[in-house]
Amino acid sequence: MDGDFRTEFVREPAALKQHPALVLNADYRPLSYYPLSLWPWQEAVKAAWLNRVDIVAEYDHFVRSPSMQIRIPSVVVLKDYVKPQKRVAFTRFNLFLRDEFCCQYCGARGDLTFDHVVPRASGGITSWENVVAACSPCNLRKGSKSLRRAGMHLRKPPRPPAAEELRNMGRRFPPNHLHDSWVDFLYWDAELEA
Repeated sequence: MDGDFRTEFVREPAALKQHPALVLNADYRPLSYYPLSLWPWQEAVKAAWLNRVDIVAEYDHFVRSPSMQIRIPSVVVLKDYVKPQKRVAFTRFNLFLRDEFCCQYCGARGDLTFDHVVPRASGGITSWENVVAACSPCNLRKGSKSLRRAGMHLRKPPRPPAAEELRNMGRRFPPNHLHDSWVDFLYWDAELEA
């Protein structure tokens, strides 16, 4: 019974769940572009309260306690610089980002999977140098054959991406939703005034 009351007590209005804060490093660049570095509003408020971040933009909504009221942070900047990672994790998402979300055989976008250039059946390993993004039709067409036997060619040779290269690539693929207050800090295809 006590647990049910407590759950009901801490339940938030749905609108407050939709106010993420863009998190910038101390140099005013996002911690990551893909995925975009976002915190729930609760984490942003807590970090501001603990003096770990500066608030540089706010939503028009407030959160209230019995003794105070504050605007929900929209953009926060870390006070301490976090050194970016130099090593890029070998993940499906990073592989697709490296290959610009297009098939490395035909250039198609969407319905992507990944393919071993040298098939595993022929001793190919799962590594940056041997795995590429491929659409389902090309992946099925190639199957476990070599590129030569399948009569296919790669658009570019697979290689490990540098961390900075992947961050820059992420800028070219913004998420579906960007709050107006974030745009100045993201530089996605923004036209600069002369």
